[in-house]
This record gives sequence, C-alpha cells and structure tokens, in this order.
Amino acid sequence: MPISDKIRKSLERSSWIRKMFEEGAKRKAEIGAENVFDFSLGNPNLEPPPRLKEILKELANDPREGLHAYMPNAGLPEVRKSVADYLSKKSSPSFTPDDILMTVGAGGGLNVVFKTILDPGDEILFLTPFFAEYSFYVDNHQGIPRLVPTKQDFSPDLEGIEAAITEKTKAVLINSPNNPTGKVYSETDLKGLAFILEDMSRKHDRPIYLISDEPYRKIVYDGMAVPSVFDAYGETLVVTSFSKDLSLAGERIGYIAVHPDLSDRAAVLDGMTLCNRILGYVNAPAFIQRAVSLLLETSVDIDQYRKKRDLLWENLVSFGYDVDKPQGSFYLFPRSPIEDDVAFVSALQEENILTVPGTGFAGPGHFRIAYCVDDTTIVNALPGFRRVISKFI
Repeated sequence: MPISDKIRKSLERSSWIRKMFEEGAKRKAEIGAENVFDFSLGNPNLEPPPRLKEILKELANDPREGLHAYMPNAGLPEVRKSVADYLSKKSSPSFTPDDILMTVGAGGGLNVVFKTILDPGDEILFLTPFFAEYSFYVDNHQGIPRLVPTKQDFSPDLEGIEAAITEKTKAVLINSPNNPTGKVYSETDLKGLAFILEDMSRKHDRPIYLISDEPYRKIVYDGMAVPSVFDAYGETLVVTSFSKDLSLAGERIGYIAVHPDLSDRAAVLDGMTLCNRILGYVNAPAFIQRAVSLLLETSVDIDQYRKKRDLLWENLVSFGYDVDKPQGSFYLFPRSPIEDDVAFVSALQEENILTVPGTGFAGPGHFRIAYCVDDTTIVNALPGFRRVISKFI
C-alpha cells in the first residue's frame, strides 16, 4: 500500500465539501460554468476591501531591510500589539501582545492549540452539526472527538454538554456564528456553558478549556451582536482568521488569543509558540501579518451577504423548504424533505445545483447551501430548487 492505512481510511471519509466542489469543477468543464449552480464551498465571492491593495502597495515599497526575515514564532510584536489593543476594546479583559499568537489561518491555529493541550486519549467536545475538518485536526494530535447534538434550533444543549464531560475532557470547541447553521450563540448560552465548565473543572481538578472558532464573527445580520466568550469564561482561547470577513481565504492568516486569566497561561503560550514552529508553520506570513494589522476594524460589505441570504431564504421558504433564517455566517442549513439527505442532494445535482449533505457535518437530515456566490447563481438556481422540492412535498 503506497500510503498509510490511516490516511487511506481518512480519504474514504474525507470532506463532503471538497467532494462536491470537485463535482462542480467537473460539471463546469462539461456543460459550462454558467449552467452549474455551485453552493458547495464557503469561498467568499466578495473582493477584499479596496484599502487592502493600497496597504499592500505601501508595504511592498517599504525600504526598510529585514521585513521578510524570520521573526519570533508567535508573530511580529507590533502586529500582536495591534491585535491585543483591538481585543481589549471589544471585551472586558485587557490583552497584551503576549496573549496573541499569529497563525496560518484558523485551521493552523486550531492545530497549534490541539498540539499544545492534548495528551493521547484526551477528549474534545464538539457541538453537532460542525465543520468536518475539526475531527481531522483533533485526530492529528491523538485526541478523541466527542459529539454533543445541539437543540432543534441549533443552540447549545447545556444538559447534553454537562452529561458528556468526563475525566478525559480537555476542552469544548464551539463555533459561533456557526458553520453550517448560521446560528449565533446567545449571551445566556455562553454564561450557562461557562457555569458548567467552571463546575466540572472543579470536579475534575483541572481546567476544561473553551475553544471558540470565530472566523465569521463580523458576518452577522439584523442587528445581531456576537457575545464575547472572553466575558463569560476565563479558561478561553479564541481562534480566528481573516479568511471570511476580509475575503482573504487564500492568504491563510489568523491568530489565537488567550484569556489573560487562563490557568497556566505562560506554559500554554510557550507551548503554542513551540508548536507553531514544530508543526512546520514556523510563523505566520510576515507580509500579510502587517497588512491585516491595519484592517482590524474593517470588513467586506456584510450587507451584500445579507441580501443574498434574504433572496435565497425567502424563495426557499415560499417553495416549501423548512429552513431556519441564519443569524450569521453565509450558510443556510435546510431540513431535507426526505430522511436521506445524501439522496436529496443527489436530486439537486440533477438540476446542476451543488450543495453539501448535512451528514458531512454530523447533521443528517439537512443540507448546507453556501450563499457566498454571485447573485446570478442564486437567481438562476431558484427554478431548480423549486422543481426538486415539488417532487417530495
């Protein structure tokens, strides 16, 4: 066997998102991109803010020497200070540059966190449905994912979380605004979760961390605010990226922020800095670090995503789809009209509409629509969405 048995098995259960994206590429080559309505991948279709290009030009013309050299593995000190100052304005704790580690995107950041905190057999609780790559990230570092279903409205089931915590639980991983549901966890939910984690940490005589993956924090609608996890719980690490709110997915830039009150904070930060290096990242890219430090208060035009959400959601509901109106992110997660969500997604494919079955997110009975696409794709897909649902209701 040319590859390891473990990777062979991983390929067999690999991300549905990528499978559907590849199916889209195949169909576009066969029948033309304009005839394929690809909602499979959360790849932002909006261009980055215009100010980014100005900043990149200024940085490229900076005459100082050493701007592209190695740096501290945690990132450029001046960039980490900018992030710390920004976070200090957004939540109660006061952050310093030492609380920040610049990373190769949120995916890189999560791997750094898991590499740092996990011993073999330690458990990480995920709330389902969840971004499928989380399981691979935990497995990379010999951890074990434990799945806790959310409620019918996709809010956290606090009783379920409490029941799932064991002496092996190292952390609970949350994602709000959520991929794939668009749910924003309320302040009440976060405070309730914090109460449980504080109690269970005392019971097991070790901190249970809360890890919050937040790349969609700025993508919220209808006056919705995303409560700060830092205000709720001291044993918190936030991992985020600029992939979605600045449309910089290909630049792979993000950061980890550690609550100043985290237990063994210095050891955790030292460990993450080491892991950033030994995982092969070494440090986040210097050029784009400097750029995003000047755009912390900036985002793409979120109202454009709101309009796409409203256009798609209102039409799908009128056709008979059962779908909650998302509060954030750029995904819809409708309920499949038949139990077999994979079969329903296949029916949509017959109309050249590419979505992702909820099974791929541990959310069977649903399917995900990524509406970060141009408006023409949404409008031209609507007749196909209507024809398919009419066969099942």
